[in-house]
Amino acid sequence: MENKDLEKVYSEWLEKKKKFQDTSRPSYRTISGIPIKDIYTPKDIENTDYLKDIGFPGEYPYTRGIHYNMYRGKIWTMRMFAGFGRAKDTNERFKFLIKQGQTGLSTAFDMPTLMGYDSDDPRAEGEVGREGVAVDTLADFEILFDGINLAEVSTSFTINSPAIFIYALYLAIAEKQGVPFEKIRGTLQNDILKEYHAQNEFIFPPEPSVKLIVDIMEFSSRHTPKFNTVSVSGYHIREAGSTAVQELAFTLADGFAYVEAGIRRGLDVDSFAPRISFFFNAHIDFFEEIAKYRAARRIWAREMKNRYKAKNPQSLLLRFHTQTAGCSLTAQQPLNNIIRTTIEALAAVLGGTQSLHTNSYDEALQLPSEEAVTIALRTQQIIAYESGVINTVDPLAGSYFVEALTNEVERQAYEYFNKILEMGNGSFLDGVINAIYSGYIKKEIADAAYEFQKRVEEKDFIIVGVNEYIDENETIEPPKFKIEHKTEIEQREFLKHIKETRDNLLVRHKIEELKNAAKRGDNLVPYVLDAVKVYATEQEIIETLKSVYGVFREVVVL
Repeated sequence: MENKDLEKVYSEWLEKKKKFQDTSRPSYRTISGIPIKDIYTPKDIENTDYLKDIGFPGEYPYTRGIHYNMYRGKIWTMRMFAGFGRAKDTNERFKFLIKQGQTGLSTAFDMPTLMGYDSDDPRAEGEVGREGVAVDTLADFEILFDGINLAEVSTSFTINSPAIFIYALYLAIAEKQGVPFEKIRGTLQNDILKEYHAQNEFIFPPEPSVKLIVDIMEFSSRHTPKFNTVSVSGYHIREAGSTAVQELAFTLADGFAYVEAGIRRGLDVDSFAPRISFFFNAHIDFFEEIAKYRAARRIWAREMKNRYKAKNPQSLLLRFHTQTAGCSLTAQQPLNNIIRTTIEALAAVLGGTQSLHTNSYDEALQLPSEEAVTIALRTQQIIAYESGVINTVDPLAGSYFVEALTNEVERQAYEYFNKILEMGNGSFLDGVINAIYSGYIKKEIADAAYEFQKRVEEKDFIIVGVNEYIDENETIEPPKFKIEHKTEIEQREFLKHIKETRDNLLVRHKIEELKNAAKRGDNLVPYVLDAVKVYATEQEIIETLKSVYGVFREVVVL
């Protein structure tokens, strides 16, 4: 059918449709606010060049996926988030999840560990082991990975400011197990820039924080070539209230900033870029999330090729982990969260994720119980083995709606890129850092969170069980799975024992070497590794770096 015939028939269809118009809903738009048309036709993607903009899976621009076979060749890694209490508690959960069919480990740390405090610091009181596992020294990692072969498992670590400490611990455990560094696989989140935008778990100012990340990238490119040194994390940006477009734009901008930081160090872009991975949110707006992932792959490939002149095809591949949206979970009618998680997980799979965490239905109330985490894992397994969605590669490609939405998400992301580049005089690294000091990105996210909350309160966006279909007789049960106070007492006693039995003179010597190396501007990975191997604590290492780098004071956004 010629375009003029299509336009004529489309106009006639619109006229017929008017009599069936539904005016009861205030608007039809994505969570990001992108208006949704009644239907989409070839006219909506008439400027799309198939080979240039969509292409084939496994080939540039990777819109349809980074692998030729995608899940026909290998199912995504099922990586359930775990971490609570002491190392022995999390070790038991790791082994339970492996027994249930999990194919990768993902480690959550408690707040003191995330902020660089030891469990015996007064500021850690009441938080030890509460939101993740408590880790103070190498002794905790020895227990955490007891009976787990690092040569056979891939481990992800959700850690940012103290990432160099956790990386060094993993290297030390590999040495103890006799596993060569070049064989260990895993991922450090190690994405400090998004902490200043969204999660606020920062310690040092941005500039030395980025320096530590480049230290890890440089060391890893030579010694741990299978390890992902940075997982650029849009997840937390989205959890802070951003739109899907903002999540995409700010995450990729941070990723480009790390690329520029590595290049400024003098590293060849192809020596480290293949080990940069990404971590995205899977929210409830099914098609917008799929469009976000497809646009992300295309943008990353284009910019790495054209802006940063990467030659290795691996540098062009946007590899990403996905976690279903914690912020979409509700304490009301918590079993509804199983349905939400299923929809979100399916979007991640159809969007081409490389690994996936599915949230447990009880997480709005407590740390996940074994029953809930098993259901969450089974959700992935049912999608993989029963639904049939993996039987063909990228089944949604060519959909007028999906392609048009992908193009629009990409267009709006570039509007943000242009603003950030303007702030940095053409540099993403300088632009992002300037945006941190000005509070620009944080304010954009806060404004988006406010606008979405208005939609919820005005019932322009329905959340079942919250602002509609409410069960007036519902009683929300208190958490059944909680961390007892004795966990904190036991962890402090364990730390005291380590401090009393280690060679404290040797610890002080290694800490002094670390301090001098930091003052010289050396790559600090070897020095932190030497310190953790003699059981220096996290806080001893972080306080040493604070004495050289200082601390960051949060920008107040009004």
